[in-house]
Amino acid sequence: MRAGRSNMGPMSSFRPPQSLSRVGVEADAALRQEIVEEQATTLARMGRKAELALAALKAHEGEGREACVKAAADAVWCFLIQREVLGLRDRAQIVRDYAVPAEVLKRIGT
Repeated sequence: MRAGRSNMGPMSSFRPPQSLSRVGVEADAALRQEIVEEQATTLARMGRKAELALAALKAHEGEGREACVKAAADAVWCFLIQREVLGLRDRAQIVRDYAVPAEVLKRIGT
């Protein structure tokens, strides 16, 4: 055999059986479904975190309120960003539904 030359002949084109092609499609669909479920779970978790932070802010008056405003702003901001990542861009609806106070909106720049 000469240097730099392989003793392998040309590669044949391999076509998997139709049954294996369907497995790939089913695996892709299962993966997509799992991704959608994870997105929904994350969105729900972020929404719940925003709800809890807003409730804590509403219940808190006096000293230390600024920390509650910051926590609520962070939670609401994260929730809004997560929604935007998923293509849900209607912030006004969230502000209404979650009764986000003006001091929180000011902090996140909305």
